[in-house]
Amino acid sequence: MTYQTYQTDQKKTHGGYRSLKSYQTTTLIYDLSVEFVRLYIDRFSRTKDQMVQAARSGRQNIAEGSQASATSKKTEIKLVGVARASLEELLIDYEDFLRQRGLKLWDKQSDQAHVIRELAYKSDKTYQAYQSYLKNAEEAANAIICLIHQANYLKKEVILKIFSRSVLNIGPIRLI
Repeated sequence: MTYQTYQTDQKKTHGGYRSLKSYQTTTLIYDLSVEFVRLYIDRFSRTKDQMVQAARSGRQNIAEGSQASATSKKTEIKLVGVARASLEELLIDYEDFLRQRGLKLWDKQSDQAHVIRELAYKSDKTYQAYQSYLKNAEEAANAIICLIHQANYLKKEVILKIFSRSVLNIGPIRLI
């Protein structure tokens, strides 16, 4: 199966979610999570479905929020908030996975976490760039945790921009 993050140069003020860094990052999180649970979570475990659905929700709500931005900033903020909450749920699942198996959770300032954060600045930010981390459960969970933190940071910035623009009534914005 080939995984490729869809990228475009759309310049729409709403609906151009595929070009958003937050959408691209959550697409990676979703794709990596689907593979992670296939490799490391029992196929009959309810956690497997919950993790995939949380990753999917983190991605889908960005798309819905982007579409809603044309008519309602309140709805857009709500959906981006739902996306963040879904990823927070997924984050806890990955932390639980590590803790319950006696595996190490990387410190935010660790060399390993820094390497993952640096991948976000590469122009070729695709599934293949992160795929090698899936070979080991501890590295895979930690790499996805780093991506979740990045996505939640981007979503927080989106919410702040939407809120400040709507309060100041400045007009359309380009989301992250």
